[in-house]
Amino acid sequence: MEMRPARGRRGILFVMTGASGVGKGSLRRAAAHALREVVYSVSAATRPQRPGETDGVDYHFVARPAFERMIAAGELLEHAEYVGDLYGTPARPVDAALIDGRDVLLEIELSGARQVKQRRPEAVMIFIAPPSLAELERRLRGRGTDGEAKIQRRLARARAEIGALREFDYVVVNDGLDEAAATLQAVLTAERARAWRVTDDELAGYLAR
Repeated sequence: MEMRPARGRRGILFVMTGASGVGKGSLRRAAAHALREVVYSVSAATRPQRPGETDGVDYHFVARPAFERMIAAGELLEHAEYVGDLYGTPARPVDAALIDGRDVLLEIELSGARQVKQRRPEAVMIFIAPPSLAELERRLRGRGTDGEAKIQRRLARARAEIGALREFDYVVVNDGLDEAAATLQAVLTAERARAWRVTDDELAGYLAR
């Protein structure tokens, strides 16, 4: 069933974060059908554009001075520095979509999620968790792409992030992409069905004879 925003409603801001290496991007792709009516926010980044990436699709690639001007002007919902590069979420396209009645999904790190919650307290916060740290370690080692030191850093970061999950509204355990995608869809459906989101015009329609 297609989930389109009701006329006159403001869109819902969904913020998704999770433990390092838990598979947030894979889950988002697995839930693509459920998210087809949701606007996926594109972050701004100062890092160089990589082969195969498209400006405005993968990231909005900007020079560092331009990014710093965006920070100073209050144009970002959140921002952070990672390995010498700046990343952030432009506020204007997010707010424009919400005003238009379209739901928006941000897939960001914990520090950014906390910033968004401060600036947009109505945001629906979703944490993606592994079934256990032991399983997360098994998956990280199974990739065969990280050395021992990097795996230990990821696990330490994941432990700290999991400790913050009670700051969130929902927890989706990624113990299998299909099941996790179904849970994520259930979260979206439940939030859209909250009684307080019913507009006056919708209520009048329910009462019409």
